[in-house]
Amino acid sequence: MTAPPTTPDLLGMRLAHRIMRGDLHRLTAVAQRLAAGEPCDGRRAKALTRWVATLADEIHHHHTVEDELTWPLIEHSAGTAVDLTVLSDDHRALDPLLDRLRRAAAGFLDAPIYPERAAVLADALARVRDELDEHIENEEAELFPVIERYVAAADWQEMEKAIRKGGPPMGFVLPRIAEVTTPDELAAIKAEAGPVLVLLLALLRPRHARRVSLVFGTP
Repeated sequence: MTAPPTTPDLLGMRLAHRIMRGDLHRLTAVAQRLAAGEPCDGRRAKALTRWVATLADEIHHHHTVEDELTWPLIEHSAGTAVDLTVLSDDHRALDPLLDRLRRAAAGFLDAPIYPERAAVLADALARVRDELDEHIENEEAELFPVIERYVAAADWQEMEKAIRKGGPPMGFVLPRIAEVTTPDELAAIKAEAGPVLVLLLALLRPRHARRVSLVFGTP
């Protein structure tokens, strides 16, 4: 019988970081193309703004559960070995940037034919992208070793279960996770989750692929 792990598995958090950062980079690139004059009809504008709004909610949810669940667990486990002040300040700095991004997305939907509105959206996306890139790089470099050293694997698993109760819909999250995993990572996820996940992913992928094609198009 295999002994339970003693070190927390941080793959879930790494994947959450990857999909948020990846989306911000490719959405910024799309908005910049639209600002340069790439065509965008009403259907595409609606799909794009819905993606941006859902991503903004996802980012807000991610750092909210970190503040409410992850940080307290780490502080309880690591004590004075960790100082989360800077990372918490980053979360507070993100909120007004996300609000600005939501307003820019709503403004673009009101008038998607104007490149100026796309330029405003591109700038708002780039601000969030740059802020989150720096925050996540610091978090993974400084905090992940502390988690692996001090936090019990069982405690980490319980926290992740609590996190999964909220957040964006599975139809938005799961196909994007599959996009950013390595083959080995995806195989491990499927092995742990079982056939239900494999079936769900197969069902979600076609609709997700259509959304990707509509939103991001071909550069």
